[in-house]
Amino acid sequence: MARIPMRGLLPVLAWAGLALSAHAAPKAGVDHHPRYDYPTAVRADYVIGCLASNGFKHELLGKCACGIDTIADMMPYDDYEKADTILRMQQGGLGDRGAMFRDTPIAKDEVEKLRRAQAEVNLRCT
Repeated sequence: MARIPMRGLLPVLAWAGLALSAHAAPKAGVDHHPRYDYPTAVRADYVIGCLASNGFKHELLGKCACGIDTIADMMPYDDYEKADTILRMQQGGLGDRGAMFRDTPIAKDEVEKLRRAQAEVNLRCT
């Protein structure tokens, strides 16, 4: 059985774990809704994706963690999952079948919710 080298991945996972634990607790004065709790794996995936798209710069770790926390504050996980799925399907090159992920009012509404949350991320997480 081949061994997978973990040395390069461990620092990234450690940083993501620290950011998630530092930002996971509800902020004072914020009305925290349990239905808005996102699975840890989804939060970690967002942070790692954010870091990857920004060259894995350590100074951006807090901003990336703030991003998923802000989205989680603004929209229930089910809505985030729907919007994320729609965006992935739109990028998947489904041809005519992809129209239902682009052209329906439901798809547009779900994606718009995520876009509003992302706009808030740009304001809060600078």
